Amino acid sequence: MKHLQWFPGHMTAAMRMMEENLKAVDGVMIILDGRAPFSSINRKLDGLFKDKKVLYVLNKCDLVEVKDVKYAVNKFREEGRAAVAVSALDKRTVDALYDAVFALFKDKIERNKQKGLFRPMRVMVAGIPNTGKSTIINALSGGKKTQTGNKAGVTRGKQWVRLKELELLDTPGTMPPAFDDQQAAKRLAYIGSMNDANIDFTDLAAELLQELCVKYSDLLKARYGIEEGSDTLDMFNSVCVKRGFLLKGGEYDYERAATAVIDDFRKGRIGKIFLD
Repeated sequence: MKHLQWFPGHMTAAMRMMEENLKAVDGVMIILDGRAPFSSINRKLDGLFKDKKVLYVLNKCDLVEVKDVKYAVNKFREEGRAAVAVSALDKRTVDALYDAVFALFKDKIERNKQKGLFRPMRVMVAGIPNTGKSTIINALSGGKKTQTGNKAGVTRGKQWVRLKELELLDTPGTMPPAFDDQQAAKRLAYIGSMNDANIDFTDLAAELLQELCVKYSDLLKARYGIEEGSDTLDMFNSVCVKRGFLLKGGEYDYERAATAVIDDFRKGRIGKIFLD
């Protein structure tokens, strides 16, 4: 598979905008994809926010087994990072996120009260594309306040969303300027954080099937009839047979099969999967 990289021009402007707005916020929520939380950390943002209180939010955790969610959250906490697992579709976890945000700023809120200041905490919401930043904001606010979409790069500019006790700054998704770790880059491509138009889906699906075959062979068998130990071509053949993806003349439609595999993974149809 060719080297994966995606850093369009608007991301440079977005990074600059975030840096310029840091003085206006009390802290930052970094939204990660719960299926690949470590791969979806943009180290460039880590450096940018080093002097701010940061809460790492592992979103889409309804697509991951509970044990894997606990493992990831504990890993962050062992490193001294505040972290919480969320599904933007589950009100209970959204309420837990709300509590975690205020726990992060507890000391500052108390100091403000002692000074007679009662103002909302201002929080920047950041992360790589398509991790659900805008969806999280909408869930916290109880309504559709920001534009959302199931593809990378929907949010292009900043927008403030005012809640009763919080002010949230939604920012565009930003990728690292360069990917030294191509394994992490592939996982970001799997979850839809890169521009699909720049990716060969047949190659990407082949990589995903190979990766899942190691840890989730039972899920592949249940979904596509893929037998353990199958090579890549056999796996594609199984997908085509199971889904009826045939071209004229009875040949297998591998392109359609590849698209189906990626779509099935992203929408959780293969099963609950933890990539990291």
